[in-house]
Amino acid sequence: MNFTIQNFQEVVPKPWGREVIFTPKNLQRTGKLLFINAGKRLSFQYHDQKEETLCLLNGQAKLWLEDASGKIQKIEMEPQKGYTVVPMQKHRLEAVTDCMVAEISSPEIGTTFRVEDDFNRPDEDLDILVKNR
Repeated sequence: MNFTIQNFQEVVPKPWGREVIFTPKNLQRTGKLLFINAGKRLSFQYHDQKEETLCLLNGQAKLWLEDASGKIQKIEMEPQKGYTVVPMQKHRLEAVTDCMVAEISSPEIGTTFRVEDDFNRPDEDLDILVKNR
């Protein structure tokens, strides 16, 4: 058998910090490290197709997550615990201190709908995502 060893890394600057994508685009999952600066927040958003699991690796962060009744719970993330976000579920990450969060998700598919964004960015689909990289 022939095995190839692949290195992959794509660094994407974001207004809240940066993300490092560590999985090649042809896989059935996407792995990212989110480096979020203290006091910054990602969009309050939902995805129509993408699901993701988040895990706090270091620092302090809050996860805003919509519950079954539509109410937003602000959860103090615990290190090394997974938090899964399903399609259509509103969510947001908020950095209390500088922090690093791992995200493992389905591929970048569908549209990210931004309900609120501190940086006034529009909704994002794959075409916009590719163009902005």
